[in-house]
Amino acid sequence: MSLPLAPQKASALTKHNPAIRVQAAEAADIEAVVALDAAITGTEKAANWNDVYARFADTNQRLQRYFLVAKSGRDELVGFVVGEIRAWEFGSPPCGWILALGVTPDLREQGIGTLLFETLCAQMKNDGATTIRTMVLGTDKTNLSFFRGEGLAAGPYIELERRLD
Repeated sequence: MSLPLAPQKASALTKHNPAIRVQAAEAADIEAVVALDAAITGTEKAANWNDVYARFADTNQRLQRYFLVAKSGRDELVGFVVGEIRAWEFGSPPCGWILALGVTPDLREQGIGTLLFETLCAQMKNDGATTIRTMVLGTDKTNLSFFRGEGLAAGPYIELERRLD
């Protein structure tokens, strides 16, 4: 199932890749998602991605969870995005969270990440979200640059952590 894209963005996003389509992830996509994530992160996490699929597949959209993939005209997986709408962080109102986004490294800067991002945002807005958030490692220049380019900036919350060793 292809998902709707905000009409004002469609032509700009697809001008370089008119054959790219975004759809809900299917079980058959997980092997390619695992391989793409391993190529990006350097770590193979098959168990994690199988769990993500079980919790976020399109059958769970009623829970406001989303797992979308981008595919080329040859039906090759070229990207993915996972997100959810939630409201549990210390009184935070419901907002969309992007939990993972990846694009085939040689196909970056061709609008695929933006297409995935905008499609997810449109779905979340349609489902009631008014804000989108994500969390990025401060030294991850690639993802920081991408998300800043999509209009994300520092929000009102501060991430806190403590080592458990």
